[in-house]
Amino acid sequence: MFEYGTLADLLALAQQHDMSVAQVVLQREAEEYEITKAEVIEKMQMRIKVCADSVKEGLYDQRLSMSGMVGRDAEKIEHMDPLLLGNIGHRALLYALAVSEGNAKMHKIVACPTAGSCGIVPAAVFAVGEAKGANQERYCNAFFTAAGIGNVIAKNACIAGAVGGCQAECGTAAAMAAAAVVDILGGSSEQLMQAATLALKNTLGLVCDPVAELVEVPCVKRNGFYAVHALTAAEMAMAGVKSVIPPDEVVTAMYEIGRMIPVALRETSEGGLAKTPTARTIQKKLQHMS
Repeated sequence: MFEYGTLADLLALAQQHDMSVAQVVLQREAEEYEITKAEVIEKMQMRIKVCADSVKEGLYDQRLSMSGMVGRDAEKIEHMDPLLLGNIGHRALLYALAVSEGNAKMHKIVACPTAGSCGIVPAAVFAVGEAKGANQERYCNAFFTAAGIGNVIAKNACIAGAVGGCQAECGTAAAMAAAAVVDILGGSSEQLMQAATLALKNTLGLVCDPVAELVEVPCVKRNGFYAVHALTAAEMAMAGVKSVIPPDEVVTAMYEIGRMIPVALRETSEGGLAKTPTARTIQKKLQHMS
């Protein structure tokens, strides 16, 4: 039976059995739930379709959220020519905003790993996949790779803003996305681990301070930033850049930092941006509306 509790375990299994990380994750899922690999793949394909639909629906829906705080920013990005990011980075930013805005408007999304970070993985994967002509199998492999990374971080650290701050949500999503992008690019298992590590460690200390207790500000725009962040990590890893601190040590550090973050900055809306004068005014207004 394939068992992995750490990123080192996951990498070792892939190398020992001459398998990709995606294949190891697929094998483990089939064993754990006692179903066939074909059934696991079918379930993944369903989730990928929801991700793809969430991009389209997010771009189509030009309403504001109920609070009025978010919406229509994806449209602004869509209707401009890329200035600095290039086509792939521009699309990653666009898709991440679309999905996250859709989440704020109660669209159906895949929480990968959370609703607050739902735009990062699909945005990075689809932006790169479209540019590289990825087929359904390639997308499945990328998402299985992302799932493996996310699973390890969830087990050994956390993925909830209430526990570890936004580093646990957007940081984990960026790590998952970076690894998935390397998979699409045909990188090695070692390279995708490095991409995940680089992405995660450069989110350390990121707090969760949602305005008016809603997953809207700064969450939606943050998804856009970290989708592009994931591409940076993937590009570095593909060039051979490595993290000085090993992957699992970075995961542990993220967890420890999360526990050190004050409760006021862990999704309680009691500090940070949530307590700025403007945020307080918004919260009072929304309270009166309800």
